[in-house]
Amino acid sequence: MTEAKAAIAQGNGDFTIDTIEIQDPVGDEVLVQMKAAGICHTDWDSLNWGKPIVMGHEGAGIVAKVGPRVTNLKVGDHVILNWAIPCYSCFQCMEGNQHICEKNSAVTAGNALAGGHASLNSTTYKSAAIERSFALGTMAEYSLVREAACVISQSDVPFPSAAIVSCGVMTGYGSVVNAARVSPGSSVVVIGTGGVGLNVIQGAKISGASKIIAIDIKTERLELAKQFGATDTILADKSDKLLMIAAEKVKELCSGRGADYAFECTAIPVLGAAPLAMVRNAGTAVQVSGIEEEINIDMNLFEWDKLYINPLYGKARPQIDFPKIIELYKKGQLMLDEMVTRTYPLTDLKQAFEDMLAGRNAKGVLVF
Repeated sequence: MTEAKAAIAQGNGDFTIDTIEIQDPVGDEVLVQMKAAGICHTDWDSLNWGKPIVMGHEGAGIVAKVGPRVTNLKVGDHVILNWAIPCYSCFQCMEGNQHICEKNSAVTAGNALAGGHASLNSTTYKSAAIERSFALGTMAEYSLVREAACVISQSDVPFPSAAIVSCGVMTGYGSVVNAARVSPGSSVVVIGTGGVGLNVIQGAKISGASKIIAIDIKTERLELAKQFGATDTILADKSDKLLMIAAEKVKELCSGRGADYAFECTAIPVLGAAPLAMVRNAGTAVQVSGIEEEINIDMNLFEWDKLYINPLYGKARPQIDFPKIIELYKKGQLMLDEMVTRTYPLTDLKQAFEDMLAGRNAKGVLVF
């Protein structure tokens, strides 16, 4: 058994830092010594999931122990943890949609604690079994996960940079490359330039987009967007609630007709339709941020032949996409180190959440 300090959501909006107990791996399980864990709005949401859980769903670390059925990992391997754990055998996995696995995906299973485990009581808190966020629980010194949740990383990649690949980077980059398939020479609009939006910008740059227009209400975020590849910026006014004024500025920058692609990265429900107003006829609008509320959309915005897609997690195939992202990083074509604005010890999680909610960071990361 391994004892570990962990961030534990109480289920009522609060959390505590306390000790959990983790059993040795069995079956296809892997014990990972966590080195870094990304901090995301989903982690903040997990404080109100109605039950105690070990928090965290982005992370990177080192394999400490392996179960007897583990075949592709060994002690000492550096790994990135993936929260959309595939089974590789269900209909969706066989279709190439590993991010929406019918057996393990948090989305298809209907909760963010899916993922399956060989031993149900593998992690305990105060002598009672406790679930882990997305079957990972990365905000802990150690985490017991399935082998399928691990992607081997290169040992010379800093752990904070590796940790953020598994959510915000993959979601932004993949929405461009895997979902929208942005073409070279095209024009792209990115609404919201937080962590995910910056990675949409990076994906568009890597895809060869000739015009990348960043839209935000904060000047400092737009300056950061330029560093990540934005060619043009639009400072939106808070009074422009549907961004229709900003949409007119986009048209002015795109030959009067609108952009080829527009990506919504704010998670603000009222902006769910905004990318439709930004794209030309037969353009593609992409809802990246995962809005999960009922919204009203003027169907005139769909005219004519516009596409609206809502991909999850950048349609990630982790064993394929994570190594690609790391290679792009190693070649200097994709920025990861620069994404990590600040690192925190586990005991400073409250401050990390405050900085995230205030928009101070592109990405905050816990380090162990």
